[in-house]
Amino acid sequence: MNDWPFQWMIATSIKHYDTWCSMNEEQTILLVDDSENDRVLMRVAFKKAEFNTPLLEVHNGEEAIAYLKGETPYNDREKFPLPTVMLLDLNMPMKNGFDVLTWVRARTGLKRLSIAVLTASMRTEDVERAFDLGANSFLVKPSNLDELAGMLRCLRDWIQINQFPSLTVE
Repeated sequence: MNDWPFQWMIATSIKHYDTWCSMNEEQTILLVDDSENDRVLMRVAFKKAEFNTPLLEVHNGEEAIAYLKGETPYNDREKFPLPTVMLLDLNMPMKNGFDVLTWVRARTGLKRLSIAVLTASMRTEDVERAFDLGANSFLVKPSNLDELAGMLRCLRDWIQINQFPSLTVE
């Protein structure tokens, strides 16, 4: 049996994989979390996980919606691009994560945004409600930095190989 076509296919895939990964490194992650301690921990875990995708942060659901709409102070899309993935805490003052999920999924141009709920909640009702409202995943915040960095490495690897749809603001 001649292995040449198979070897050529693998070599071509590897060549494209490198281009694909470097292309996706330019993606942006939007972290929505009201806890300064959790945001600092995420920054440290991103570094520990060697996750070099830009991490932008907002402090609550209202800021998340303003960011996604491109409202002041987030109206410069060069500085505040639409995210590839949003990491969304559930329990926040003003608009909570469920409110943000509901708002995003009602917007035609944003409904395909990848949203990972990242919360301390382990309640079954929260998991079910988040998925019912359109979350793509539900991640429970790990109890230590090493576990969080491990979770972020998985997210990093997924982002590098996944294809994402274009998003627009209405």
